[in-house]
Amino acid sequence: MNKDSKIYVAGHRGMVGSAIVRELTRQGYTNIITRTHKELDLCRQTDVETFFATEKPEYVFLAAAKVGGIVANQNALADFMYQNMILEMNVIHAAWQNGCKKLEFLGSSCIYPRLAPQPMKENCLLTGELEKTNEAYALAKISGLKYCEFLNRQYGTDYISVMPTNLYGPNDNYHPEHSHVLPALIRRFHEAKEAGAESVTCWGDGSPLREFLYVDDLANLCVFLMNNYSGNETVNAGTGKELSIKQLTELVAKVIGYTGRIEWDTSRPNGTPRKLLDVSKATALGWTYKTELEDGIRLAYDDFLHNPMRAER
Repeated sequence: MNKDSKIYVAGHRGMVGSAIVRELTRQGYTNIITRTHKELDLCRQTDVETFFATEKPEYVFLAAAKVGGIVANQNALADFMYQNMILEMNVIHAAWQNGCKKLEFLGSSCIYPRLAPQPMKENCLLTGELEKTNEAYALAKISGLKYCEFLNRQYGTDYISVMPTNLYGPNDNYHPEHSHVLPALIRRFHEAKEAGAESVTCWGDGSPLREFLYVDDLANLCVFLMNNYSGNETVNAGTGKELSIKQLTELVAKVIGYTGRIEWDTSRPNGTPRKLLDVSKATALGWTYKTELEDGIRLAYDDFLHNPMRAER
C-alpha cells in the first residue's frame, strides 16, 4: 500500500476495526474511508455494491462482524450465521467486482476443530468437528475464508485471511453476559470491588486454556500482512502463550485490586478445552506481538474506566 492508497476499513467502530484505523493513521496512511452501520448496512447487497462502485477502494480490511461470547452465540445461532455470512460475502464479492487490489479478511481461531492438535496450525482447518457453542459463527467465518481462497484460485485475486486468537483492548464490549471472557471478567471484578463483595462467581471450572492478543498488536500484524503476505492459506495471529481461565481470573483480580474469593459455577459451559495457535508462520514472516498480557489488561481496564459508553453495555 502507498501512503495515499484508498483504504476501506469495514467495521471501523468495532474493537478490531478501530485498532486498524489507529494503526494505519500511526503509520501515515492518509486516505482511509469508513462508513457507519447507519450509512452503509453491509447486509444489504445493493447498498454494498453501490458503495464499492462509487468509492472504488484499492485495499479493504474486512473487520466487520456480529460477535459475542458463549451465551450470545448459543442464543442466536441463526443470527450469527446469517449476518456474518451475508455481510462478508457482500463485501468480498463487491471488492472483486470492482477491481480491489487486495482484501484482508478477519476471522477467528474458533474456526479450527474443537479437538485440534495443539498448538493449532493453519492447515488443521476442516479436519474435525467444530466447538458447538460457536459453530454458527465459525461456519460463517470459514465460508468467508474459503470464498477469498476460491476467488484467488479462479480469478487470480490477492485476497488474504487472518485468524486471530482471543482479542481484548480498547473499544471492547463489556456486557456482563454478551461479551467475551476477558472483558466480562474486567467488568465483574470491577463491580465486585466497588460493591465490596466477598466473592466473585466465574463460569465453568477454570480449567480451559486460552491465549490472548492485545488488539493493537493484531492491527499492527494486519497492516504488516497487507504489505508483506499473499497466499491462499490463512495466517494465525496470536502470542503463542496460554494460561488457564483460573489463572486469567486471578490476573484480572490482581490488576483491578479485588481481594475477595473467586468461586466457580460448574453448571455454566467451559467451551473448548484448549485453544492455542501456532504462530510460527507469522514469526517466519518477521512479525511478533509486543504487549504482554498483564500490561494489556491494565490498558483494557483503563479503557473500561474512561469509556462510559462501553462500560454501560
